[in-house]
Amino acid sequence: MPFIFSFSIILYIFFVSFFIKNMRQKREIPCPFLVLAVRLRYNEGKAFFPIKKKGGVRALFQQGARFSLKNPWYPKKLFVLGLLGLVSLSFSPLGTAQATAASKKTVKKVASYQTAGQKVPAGLKKGMPSAQSKAALTKELDSMIGDSGTKVPGLGVIVFKDGREVYSHFAGRRHIGASSGGKDEPVTRNTRFRVASVSKTVTGLAVMQLVQEGKIQLDEDISHYLGYSLRNPNAPTVPITVRMLLSHTSSLRDGRTYSLPPSVPIRDYFKPGTSYYHPSHFASKWQQPGTYFTYANINYGVLGTIIEKVTGERFDRYMKRHILTDLETEASFFPATLSPAAFKELGTVYRKNRGSSWNEFGPWIPQVDDFRGRQPSPALAPSGYSLSSYKVGTNGTIFAPQGGLRISYEELSHVLRLLINKGTFNGKRILSSSLVREMMTPQWTYTAAHKNGDTYNGSIEGYGLALYPIKGTGTSRVVKDHVLDLWGHTGEAYGLLAGVFVVPGTQNGFLYIMNGEAIAEDDDPRSAGAYSGNYIWEEKIMDAICRHLYFGE
Repeated sequence: MPFIFSFSIILYIFFVSFFIKNMRQKREIPCPFLVLAVRLRYNEGKAFFPIKKKGGVRALFQQGARFSLKNPWYPKKLFVLGLLGLVSLSFSPLGTAQATAASKKTVKKVASYQTAGQKVPAGLKKGMPSAQSKAALTKELDSMIGDSGTKVPGLGVIVFKDGREVYSHFAGRRHIGASSGGKDEPVTRNTRFRVASVSKTVTGLAVMQLVQEGKIQLDEDISHYLGYSLRNPNAPTVPITVRMLLSHTSSLRDGRTYSLPPSVPIRDYFKPGTSYYHPSHFASKWQQPGTYFTYANINYGVLGTIIEKVTGERFDRYMKRHILTDLETEASFFPATLSPAAFKELGTVYRKNRGSSWNEFGPWIPQVDDFRGRQPSPALAPSGYSLSSYKVGTNGTIFAPQGGLRISYEELSHVLRLLINKGTFNGKRILSSSLVREMMTPQWTYTAAHKNGDTYNGSIEGYGLALYPIKGTGTSRVVKDHVLDLWGHTGEAYGLLAGVFVVPGTQNGFLYIMNGEAIAEDDDPRSAGAYSGNYIWEEKIMDAICRHLYFGE
């Protein structure tokens, strides 16, 4: 490589000096290889050698690729030199550096992800899971179904290995007749639930599609899209960017609420003097935008608003017509717009509480989507407010971009397949592989020395763009006796627990949804994980999946 590099420089210096010496002569000789060589090395508006004079060498390159030479025997020599220069420079390390100079920050992040991601985790069992491993997993999942303690009313799991679905299992009830009226309904592959914060990943995919189309820039000030200035008053000179919203480093906070009625513009959430404003909606000056992580649902409400502003379309409709259709789903952020068949499969989420009072031995109490067979009106927002006067682009929180997606197990597996296949689904390119990689590139990583964010009891040690890493040796790990890194997202709301994850460096991945809790998260010590910062339900289901199907136990 040093020889090639030196040879490249010598050829280039000789060639340039030779060219400049003879360029004023009258005879014009075509030299396409030379032009091609120089153009290939002309990256991001910066030539391999400086061009300062307006209309000089640059103009000649742009005007027909013909040069004035003094002697008739020079064309053959120049042809050979140009060809050799092209070949040698194409392989030179300087060429590689030049091509990436304009995006050092991004390349550095991507390189760190690729290095970690390309390493297949040690101990993973090769080949398809055995019948014994599958049977052991089924037994363990079935043992999680019940009516008290850490049992759940229903669950489902789909697992991929080497790019193929190798396992699925569905158990328990999506609808409990004794609690909601009617009859018990089983959880099936086509059962759909409100998947809480797993919705953020799908909203993130839509944002990244708009990045791909050039309609959104990750590092643009969000004020540019919103049409008004939105800055943290405690950091007024620091722009808040789309990247910061996606990675929860924006310094915006949920405060007392993060969902507004259709008649209230999201701007009022941040504007002093309005009924929805509160100082707690902004972080202190010690938590500057882009430096400090706090998980905040309002970030995705703002993203929903930006999606509306740049597309001119209501958030739920845009999502339905684009990413959700691209992935061949009937999923929706608005249950009123589900097809009759899809609505019939909608499951209910349960807990064993009335307000702050819990009774694990009492009945399952519906929390979300207990429609009892009656589909809501599309004239009303999910919150019950009228949509008749809603102005698109003023309040993206209406349809809960942070958590309101109703999607089935089967349909969520389409999202998983897109992530496993680096942006393709069923042979179609939905998102570029580089943008999928960017989503799985840490934008924030917790450092204990700086205390630069909230890890939520150690369950979140880093965050990308609408996805986050599970560190196999960290406090977020979900496999007890093996080291396994993951990338994905969990969802926890109203008693539902869900997750979709891939194993970096492989085509392995899994998803799960559980639709109820009999004991209180956080308040009941039994809800805490046994060996990580995750909840016990998350530990149990993810450890079981990985231990049996990836490590062959």
